[in-house]
Amino acid sequence: MNITTLSQQLNISITELRKRMAAAGFSVSPKARKVNNVLAREIYEKLKPQPKKILEAEGPAVVKTVKIPPVIAVRDLAATLGKPVTAVIKALIGNGVMATMNEQIDFDAAAVVAAELGFEAQEEKAVGLGLGTVGETLAAEKEADLKFRPPIVAVMGHVDHGKTKLLDTIRSTNVIETEAGAITQHIGAYKVNYKGKSITFLDTPGHEAFAAMRARGANVTDIIVLVVAADDGVKQQTLEVISRAKLTRTPMIVAMNKIDKPEANPELVKSQLSEAGVMPEEWGGKTVFVPISAKKNLGVDKLLDMILLTAEMENYRANPEGRTVGTVIESHLSKTQGPIASIIVQNGTLRLNDVVTVGGTYGKVRILQDENGRALKSAPPSTPVRLSGISNVPEVGDLLQVRAEIQEAQAAARTILLSRTAKRLSLKTGISTDTENQQLNLILKADTQGSLEAVSAEISKLENQDVKIKIVSEGVGDINESDVLAAESASATLVGFNNAVLPAAARLAKQKNISVDIYDIIYELTEDLTRAILDLILPEVEEIVVGRAKVLAVFRTEKDYMIVGGSVLEGKLIAERKVRILRGDKKVGEGKLAELQRNKVPAKQVEAGLECGMNIGTRVKLEKGDILMIVDERLREKKLKKTSV
Repeated sequence: MNITTLSQQLNISITELRKRMAAAGFSVSPKARKVNNVLAREIYEKLKPQPKKILEAEGPAVVKTVKIPPVIAVRDLAATLGKPVTAVIKALIGNGVMATMNEQIDFDAAAVVAAELGFEAQEEKAVGLGLGTVGETLAAEKEADLKFRPPIVAVMGHVDHGKTKLLDTIRSTNVIETEAGAITQHIGAYKVNYKGKSITFLDTPGHEAFAAMRARGANVTDIIVLVVAADDGVKQQTLEVISRAKLTRTPMIVAMNKIDKPEANPELVKSQLSEAGVMPEEWGGKTVFVPISAKKNLGVDKLLDMILLTAEMENYRANPEGRTVGTVIESHLSKTQGPIASIIVQNGTLRLNDVVTVGGTYGKVRILQDENGRALKSAPPSTPVRLSGISNVPEVGDLLQVRAEIQEAQAAARTILLSRTAKRLSLKTGISTDTENQQLNLILKADTQGSLEAVSAEISKLENQDVKIKIVSEGVGDINESDVLAAESASATLVGFNNAVLPAAARLAKQKNISVDIYDIIYELTEDLTRAILDLILPEVEEIVVGRAKVLAVFRTEKDYMIVGGSVLEGKLIAERKVRILRGDKKVGEGKLAELQRNKVPAKQVEAGLECGMNIGTRVKLEKGDILMIVDERLREKKLKKTSV
């Protein structure tokens, strides 16, 4: 930021500003005309005028309430508050948001500015958005309309403790009957029928999807089945599942797997889990422990009994006739059907031909299928379905809502996208790059080991021939001062996922001018990284032959140019373009088409089939019969060249 601009924001002269900066301990050269944005924020925060205290005699201050939409342009916010745009921008800078008058900010940033300028902000719900979360939707339903729905169960645990085998065993013995010829397809969940009742199991692999759902505020799971191998005990991901269950207050059942093994030690598992705060019922706790062998199908029926009992006690309900909402558990792009989303319906009934928004995408349900590829006309609560007909691929954790008409759905999807973009703009400082070494240095921190593995896996997909991606270090937890110092020494960007920056670390990062970016959606991280990589790639020039001409006559020969007449064989000749000179099948030199004439009149280009005069800048002595190839040079679109294996 210019020193002049900063002095204007503080409403003091440049000379006075320099004196105050020095007195406040800021090391800024007396001749400096600019300071970086991070330092500018610190100077502004330190030197900004303090608001005058309102004397009691003046009475209580009157705070005016204003309504602000989820996303608003800075200039529109200024108009809403009745304040100059410069005052709003000044307040934004003071709160760490560098935005111009035309950029959009989210409600949270706008509310902070409004409060600083003496207003109380209330969020104005965008037209057509309606109820925004599953919780709000259910809370709005009448008690009399709520009916029992099947529980939604997530089987989780450490790698190789038997999650997949348990799901396979349950599915193979209890899956709901399918029609002849039905093709089983992976949609992230399936229903089983046990003792006349249904249970929906999530079989989305790994912890990445669950982290993404949590980041969006989605909590699809009713019951967590924690699988712990009786011969291996409690591990890192076991503790992460326990933490997630506590955080979301989700009932948990422990399945002690592999009890058929000679080295199995169920009592050790109980002891380790008790230390982690999960106490078995037989030890006076509240958690049900079920010994099983998924491989030999031992104890699996008892586990299902416990799931149904827990569901009965928790009394999971929804209104099949109410407002339809659901959550995306998987998504992908199909070559034949376009964007596909797997949804768990959580309230209402999703029907074929319903108009929907799914996160920031929208459309009409053209195909509705269950996990066996069977066509459905409707899907009640707790039903996993696969749908197509939407405009784009949604993200895991996105909310599905049924709309009245396509125009409403389109407007709602646009508002959601704008809101996400505004929030990203207000939070991101930008990925810093090492241009000298064509390298991207990163320090990764995530909330859990599962999230860290998921982020690392996505980053590894960006490996390419041109720019090296170097992960300096990675770890679990919030970003601290040590991480900032490590980033400084390695010239790295600190990237966090689903975590936070400790206040002391945030202050140090500002002082050291270290980039710190926090993400809660993986694709946004990979988008920003891809953009940073492409910025580092040197542009490549590609040559395109736009026309060919044949020399019919040589009129003048000079040292550095020749004037010839010719006929355009194909394409077109364009003045000021590069020329390749061919004699027979051999290239004999190059030049430049300096000038074109058609019927002795200057021309910028001449089309195929016409004759013209040409001034060719070259040292090659052109001859009758030579072929001139006119070449246009363009910058090739930057693309990642994948590293060859």
